[in-house]
Amino acid sequence: MTANIVTAIYIAASVLFILSLGGLSNQESAKRAVWFGIVGMALAVGATIFGPQVTISGILIIMIAVGSVIGLVVARRVEMTGMPQLVAALHTFVGLAAVFIGINSELAPPSGLTSTEKIIHEVEVFLGVFIGAVTTTGSIVAFAKLAGIMDGKPLTLPGRNILNLIAVAACIWLGFMYLNHAGIWTLYLMTAIALIFGAHLVMAIGGADMPVVVSMLNSYSGWAAAATGFLLGNDLLIVTGALVGASGAILSYIMCRAMNRNFLSVILGGWGTATSSAQEVEGEMIATDVASVAADLADAQEIVFVPGYGMAVAQAQGAVSEITRRLRAQGKNVRFAIHPVAGRLPGHMNVLLAEAKVPYDIVLEMDEINDDFPTTDIVIVLGANDIVNPAAQDDPGSPIAGMPVLEAWKARQVIISKRGQGRGYSGIENPLFFKDNSRMLYGDAKSSLDQILSSLP
Repeated sequence: MTANIVTAIYIAASVLFILSLGGLSNQESAKRAVWFGIVGMALAVGATIFGPQVTISGILIIMIAVGSVIGLVVARRVEMTGMPQLVAALHTFVGLAAVFIGINSELAPPSGLTSTEKIIHEVEVFLGVFIGAVTTTGSIVAFAKLAGIMDGKPLTLPGRNILNLIAVAACIWLGFMYLNHAGIWTLYLMTAIALIFGAHLVMAIGGADMPVVVSMLNSYSGWAAAATGFLLGNDLLIVTGALVGASGAILSYIMCRAMNRNFLSVILGGWGTATSSAQEVEGEMIATDVASVAADLADAQEIVFVPGYGMAVAQAQGAVSEITRRLRAQGKNVRFAIHPVAGRLPGHMNVLLAEAKVPYDIVLEMDEINDDFPTTDIVIVLGANDIVNPAAQDDPGSPIAGMPVLEAWKARQVIISKRGQGRGYSGIENPLFFKDNSRMLYGDAKSSLDQILSSLP
């Protein structure tokens, strides 16, 4: 395959990637957008393998086959509840690849470079390795937190921000030494510091901020890929990395806006720990049962479901979809309210509901439905906590003070489906559970919804 053909295929793949990103902004076009991405990636991999810069060998074929099989097995076995940690794990490989390629490029630099080109190359190596190392360990910690291997609470070491600044300053100093040809040890030492820095950075972030962390690491992995593209002279990798890096940064910004936080505060701080100034919640949680909830749904006309990560864990989306179908057949107005940071991955709830064949037109974003809660007869909260927490508006001392939330408490009645009386993943108390119009439906969400479905007329 000639270089001109490879370039043409790369251009086609770039267009497909752009179409894929654009299509993901709409639920109806998302499936087509995913296929654009699949075809684009297949073209990119094929053109690279059969291009003039790659020598096809037995080892290469074996590695591609092994990687393809592993990817297929993992993708088929991982449930939607495990998708956030899978995405975090995949970011680890991107970062690690950037580190290895950068170090390899230093050990075997391209020949025939001018002095200026050599400086540019060394800058590319250093930045690529630094971003890749931060992404690698940061993604490992994010995976461990999302998978429950590590505690979701933030690790707040004394003077942690100072430690981070010292680490960054040390890396910059080592960068100057590296560019002044002090030796490859400067690159190795920077890599070690960056690995520690990436782990500490994510350890200091609490559970409620994990959706932002996932999108942030997605952005980091994109920039690491772009840096790798410069090292390898691969234009498509540069374009693809820039697309991923920019889209991840934009998504992080959107999610930070949805939580009324700035990006720097997410990185330097974290939710998930109690604050001394938070107001004490008075009252008690009042339990209800399946029969009562079924009767309430039968009497209601305006119904809103608020899905959260608890619905994903229980795999209750199918039962929710069937209840929705039954209620709509009775002429009731049933809708879903989606908060931008619901679940542990951007768009997590939208994907689950689409998988369960919930109609797109009744799945509404927070801004579209918040004004309708006062006229809603009943709200069913399925395993959500922070996104329906009135403390965000009422308690200036709350860790989530100022965060835009779904105002479910304004409905005539609220049913909260939870396994128990715990505070949820972020560890923040929710006054909604204690309000007079709230009732707690304890137990597994899927089991409870299946019983409600069988009790509906």
